[in-house]
Parts: sequence; C-alpha cells; structure tokens
Amino acid sequence: MITITAQELERDLAVYLDRVKAGETLVVSGAPIEIVSNFDAPQLRPIGLAAGQFVVPDDFDDSLPDDFQMTTRAITLPTR
Repeated sequence: MITITAQELERDLAVYLDRVKAGETLVVSGAPIEIVSNFDAPQLRPIGLAAGQFVVPDDFDDSLPDDFQMTTRAITLPTR
C-alpha cells in the first residue's frame, strides 16, 4: 500500500496510475478524509451490439422540410 499526498499525486499522476493498474493500493492523505482507490476499469461495450435490430433510413441526415415546426407543450406544475 502506498500513502501519498494530493500534491504528490498531482505531480506524478501517470506514475501512480500505472502502479494502481498493476494492483497496488493507493491512499491519498492530507485531505479531510483518506481516499483509498483500487478498482478495475469498466469494460467497453462491443461494437455492433444491436446489429440487424433496426435500419437507419437513407434520408436520416437530410435537412427537415421548411414547413416542419417543432411544437412544445406547456406543463403547469402544482404549487405547494
């Protein structure tokens, strides 16, 4: 386990991140609380997860027609 200050972490961030990736536990002290960090990076979602489930039309990126209007609906919230 490594105990360092926030200033040391700022100065050598890449070095400490590499050590955490290698499995070491890092404690950052000098703050009102100590922070312990040792976690796995989230896995990226695979490309093509929804392949074949829908079709994007050819005109998807075309401009909207001139007479197209966005409509909004006013919502009245109850008062307390």
